[in-house]
Amino acid sequence: MQLDAGARTETGKGPARRLRSVGRLPAIFYGPETDPIMLSVDYLQLKRMLKGKSTETVVLDLRIDSDGERQSKKVMIKEVQRDPVTRDYLHVDFYEIAMGKEVEVEIPIHLINIPMGVSNGGILEHTRRELRVSCLPGDMVDKIEMDVSGLDIGQSIHIRDVSLPPGLKLIDDVSLTIATVVAPSTTAEVEEEAEVEEEAAEPEKEETVSEEES
Repeated sequence: MQLDAGARTETGKGPARRLRSVGRLPAIFYGPETDPIMLSVDYLQLKRMLKGKSTETVVLDLRIDSDGERQSKKVMIKEVQRDPVTRDYLHVDFYEIAMGKEVEVEIPIHLINIPMGVSNGGILEHTRRELRVSCLPGDMVDKIEMDVSGLDIGQSIHIRDVSLPPGLKLIDDVSLTIATVVAPSTTAEVEEEAEVEEEAAEPEKEETVSEEES
């Protein structure tokens, strides 16, 4: 995906607000062997590119216009600052990468299909939603899907059960749990426990009344 960016010289809250008011987003580009460049990018263009994706797994061809020259850089998004209320983007950091050098990223885990345990009354608990892997930028994927249809009540899937696409290497502990189907505490069980407690308390109450009358 290609994203156009222009160099900027002004910094601070005032210039940043003015950029956002005209549909531009303040940004910065940097890397291990690159001097930082202050940039601005088209807000809507970036928003469309990131829609439905994890920002950590997006590789962009950043086209930078600076001093009348255009240079192209392969980048990943290092950080996105967002408004805590509106969730609008406020600032974005682009980090230069080498396509022949591995990077570490967290890839979202998507569970697909309905577990048999859920059909039998259980509850699916998705405890780990991202998987940390190492890979070349060109091998990166947007998500990893796991079929949980075979899970019954009391059963779990772990990181060791993941089938990774080619080029991806696990970093996380393979024993960590991704999802479990647990048995629910049903309303009937709760009501039954309440009835037992009431029955246990009733004789004691009757005995007290009898002593007072005597």
